[in-house]
Amino acid sequence: MNYNAIRAIYRTEMARMMRTVVQSIVAPVLSTSLYFVIFGAAIGSRITEIDGVSYGAFIVPGLIMLSIMTESISNSSFAIYFPKFSGTIFELLSAPVSFVEVLLGYVGAAATKSVIIGVIILATASFFVTIEVAHPAIMLLFLVLISVSFSLFGFILGVWADGWEKLTIVPILVIMPLTFLGGTFYSISMLPPAWQTVSLFNPIVYLISGFRWSFYENADVAIGLSLGMAITFLSLCLIAIWWIFKTGYKLRN
Repeated sequence: MNYNAIRAIYRTEMARMMRTVVQSIVAPVLSTSLYFVIFGAAIGSRITEIDGVSYGAFIVPGLIMLSIMTESISNSSFAIYFPKFSGTIFELLSAPVSFVEVLLGYVGAAATKSVIIGVIILATASFFVTIEVAHPAIMLLFLVLISVSFSLFGFILGVWADGWEKLTIVPILVIMPLTFLGGTFYSISMLPPAWQTVSLFNPIVYLISGFRWSFYENADVAIGLSLGMAITFLSLCLIAIWWIFKTGYKLRN
């Protein structure tokens, strides 16, 4: 294992976050806080509690998930796409590093940024509402697992994209709608039976539900099913990236 290479990639990506702290940290935290204030004030005045939890506290796990999903994809996709765009990707491919070491550097940095943002948002939300974390270990597990999974997914998007506009297509047209429809601001049990069934085909439901369970011990689906869905998504992303490096898909050409 080439630890020097991993350390070099990781430090480079983390240094980029420090150079762009407003864009990397302040912007997502501020936008999530605005979601919290607007939805918490507008809807919270009409919906006081959901499953015994105040509405303001209920939406906190969903807002954290919304932020770390989008930030994980954005950070990792840009990290691998920019070397392709500038032509320096060939230096990386010709260096004595394996794809595992490349992943640990790029994805590790992107996931670290997302975890930092998630923790900051959680701390910020505690100033507005009372938050209780029933299972801190499970909460941290989901936070890290989802950050890593979506950083891997962003890495795949960065390799697939052949233009700057493609980096935003999937996050805006797919991930964002699925997240909003995945129980970020409501429980799917509040929906009519037919729409509850439809919602179960949305994979984001399982991720948000599991993360929310770690806070309040209530969820739309079983915690084991949520954890299984997260691990399955992680495994699929790893398989896809292994195939990309094995075949050189959109890397060698």
